Amino acid sequence: MTILITGATLPNGDRTDLLIDRGVITETGSGLSSAGAARIDADGLTALPGLVDLHTHLREPGFEQSETVLTGSRAAAIGGFTAVFAMANTSPVADTAGVVEQVASLGAEHGYVTVRPIGAVTAGLAGKTLAEIGAMAHSRAAVRVFSDDGLCVSDPLLMRRALEYVTTFGGVIAQHSQDPRLTEGAQMNEGALSSELGLAGWPAVAEESIIARDVLLAQHVGARLHVCHVSTAGSVDVIRWAKARGIAVTAEVTPHHLLLTEQLVRGYDSRFKVNPPLRREEDVLAQRAGLADGTIDIVATDHAPHPLESKECAWDEAANGMVGLESALSVVQAAVVDTGLMSFADVARVLSSKPAEIGRLSGYDAAFEVGAHANLALYDPAVSRAFSTEQLHGKGINSPYLARTLPGQVMTTIHDGYATVRDGRLVDADEVADAAREAVARG
Repeated sequence: MTILITGATLPNGDRTDLLIDRGVITETGSGLSSAGAARIDADGLTALPGLVDLHTHLREPGFEQSETVLTGSRAAAIGGFTAVFAMANTSPVADTAGVVEQVASLGAEHGYVTVRPIGAVTAGLAGKTLAEIGAMAHSRAAVRVFSDDGLCVSDPLLMRRALEYVTTFGGVIAQHSQDPRLTEGAQMNEGALSSELGLAGWPAVAEESIIARDVLLAQHVGARLHVCHVSTAGSVDVIRWAKARGIAVTAEVTPHHLLLTEQLVRGYDSRFKVNPPLRREEDVLAQRAGLADGTIDIVATDHAPHPLESKECAWDEAANGMVGLESALSVVQAAVVDTGLMSFADVARVLSSKPAEIGRLSGYDAAFEVGAHANLALYDPAVSRAFSTEQLHGKGINSPYLARTLPGQVMTTIHDGYATVRDGRLVDADEVADAAREAVARG
């Protein structure tokens, strides 16, 4: 398939045409033409490298009532993503070569995005013994990121051993930083509001203390550490300190922790129940500042779909989690671009090239150069939309942004040189799967 994109605005502000043939960018410049090419008019649209999510819950195998690799991939594509890293808390847990290979194969079969599995750190996520890290790393899935996300690797000796192990092949441990003893029964951020609402508090120190411990462990063994879903101002301070010491730590913030505060819990609407919890306004501002100055490296969605019955219930019984793939780029625009903190060039870094680098995913460091794999999104930052369930394309509808006006809209997503989204609509699944097979055949 040959695609000609005309008049696109690159993240640095330059305008260009892009000619895509056989999955790669073959020509850039102005006034390009190509007989028989599918033409996309990108006037007024920002061309971003395909977005990469380092933290997605696809739920398959085992929890297909919540999400599948197909439905989660479709949600990702509509949000401008061309690659996602799927967390290990499935059933069976992704703690063996067989399970991670299954997840990767399903992603390749459906073709909407590249699906890279994340392997569990501990067997069965039980926190007792290490999982088959080496087998997963050397499997066909070539796993490089390992996490027990949803649970903290709280045993310091086990965490040390995991960090040591992944250094042998350039892997990284992605830690869910939550001291389990300090958060027993916790329902929301600890503070004046939790006392007012009568809900058990989730103290900031439960996150910050684990990060402090783990950066020191990473320094001690010379390993790479990645901190999942940073949410407190104190956590940003700890990570900034660690980076100043030369410790190999990276960190992510979710879109919802860049925009939403604990005040939304007042209505006991369980769409706003999440782990880690929504924090204070001061914490939100600290996340934005940390992202802007590079202390926080990336934005990751922590897309966590749940069945309706798991969210439409009493607050203390509701599951933690929000869906976020379809809304991520719009929320980032609202939080840090429209506020003047960051540019779209910065957005390309924190939502594409840097998460790809952390996850050892190649092809995202020179997105618009001739010869680069064609993974990109065309985004209209000038429009606004009232976000609704009609814009959710996974199984979960537990979005915190329903009925909220968000800026921007992904108009086109191109994955490996073929379109998965056109004019803001998903391309038919059979067409995408056929194109994916052709992409594999041409290598």
